[in-house]
Amino acid sequence: MNVTELGTTLGRMYREAAKGESVVMIHLFGVRHAEDIRGCEASIRDIVLAAGINESYVAEVNKGVNLARYVREK
Repeated sequence: MNVTELGTTLGRMYREAAKGESVVMIHLFGVRHAEDIRGCEASIRDIVLAAGINESYVAEVNKGVNLARYVREK
């Protein structure tokens, strides 16, 4: 996936999250797409900006990517 595709996916997950679960969805995005994010030439910051969400969420995506080494989605 490229930065645009990742940004679109992240933005959709964020906007469609149930009330109070937007940060959880950002973490889940990082877990689901960790390999794509690591393989992307763009930075996590670029992906977050492409998603159109607040730049402060870079840390949350990074947490999800790091968690991907230890967890699996149900």
